[in-house]
Amino acid sequence: MKDGIFLKQMGAKIKAVRVSRGMTLRQLGTMCNLDFGSISRIENGQKNSYLLTIKTIADKLEVDVKEFL
Repeated sequence: MKDGIFLKQMGAKIKAVRVSRGMTLRQLGTMCNLDFGSISRIENGQKNSYLLTIKTIADKLEVDVKEFL
């Protein structure tokens, strides 16, 4: 799988969980100590993030990081 496709699929999964929790980009960003623009770029597959950032997002959304893979 190409990197761009992987990032877009992972970002879509993150967004789906965030939206299902009724959270805004700002709320998740604040919880993860990231600006909402960074969260948006991750969700849109435009930002390659460190695994620890993805783990932090998973922790704050209360899901296993494997759900994003």
